[in-house]
Amino acid sequence: MTTHTVELAAFLRTRRERLDPDDLGLPSRRQVRRTPGLRREEVAELAGISVDYIVRLEQGRGLRPSAEVVEALAQALRLSPVERSYLFNLTRQRPRNPDKPATTAPPPLARLVDDLSPLPAMLVNHRYDLLAWNRELTKLLVDFDTLPPSQRNAMWLCLLHPEIREYYVDRERVVREGIAHLRAAWSAYPEDRVLTDLIAEFTTGDEDFARLWAERDIQVNGRGHKVLRHPGAGVLAVDFEVLTPLEDPDQRLVIFRPADAESQSALDRLGAGSGPASAEGAA
Repeated sequence: MTTHTVELAAFLRTRRERLDPDDLGLPSRRQVRRTPGLRREEVAELAGISVDYIVRLEQGRGLRPSAEVVEALAQALRLSPVERSYLFNLTRQRPRNPDKPATTAPPPLARLVDDLSPLPAMLVNHRYDLLAWNRELTKLLVDFDTLPPSQRNAMWLCLLHPEIREYYVDRERVVREGIAHLRAAWSAYPEDRVLTDLIAEFTTGDEDFARLWAERDIQVNGRGHKVLRHPGAGVLAVDFEVLTPLEDPDQRLVIFRPADAESQSALDRLGAGSGPASAEGAA
């Protein structure tokens, strides 16, 4: 019996015992409850699996439930997102991602993006939809409020926007890295129809994307370096850092910093000009 098997058994028992049958709307039973929480029969009923299977799991008999069974148990036991992830880790299964990825920024994250000024910053989801941005980012790239929601996507701007696509000095590397991220996201969110349609649009609309997508590179960069050819500030270099909020793991906070003194001066000049204020929007 492995450590994970013992912990899985104990975890399932403690989660079951903390639940109140009345809170779940379960029918009252005549038998007196000798232990707190739900009975195994009730968990089995809620999860749609056999009582014998619940018993064997709680006795640590070395079972490895499927991802579907783990999901059913997580719902039956009313696990929090953190507890759900823990259960999937114990069973060495991969949890399904949400069927409906975030399309709006949680207010605390939107405020954080704004508070990061004067550093350009943005919040994106796994398919690069821009959920929130600050004034400095609009100065660095484009006023996103002037774009239709379908175009408020960092990859769309890089590939198809007539001005932004010419910004990047090393465009092929930037596109290659973006495609490697999208392929990883595509495999993790197979039911995301919007992402599938977006990839199809890129494939038909940009020859570089079609060529690089076919190479099947997979990579997710947590930090990097980009050199931009800005029409108003000239050539400038930025380093970027990508952070994942624990409460919203589907989203990415991207923060840009000047890579050198010349680039700092260029960003200062951009920030000193007039322009749109910070914004939050649905992509």
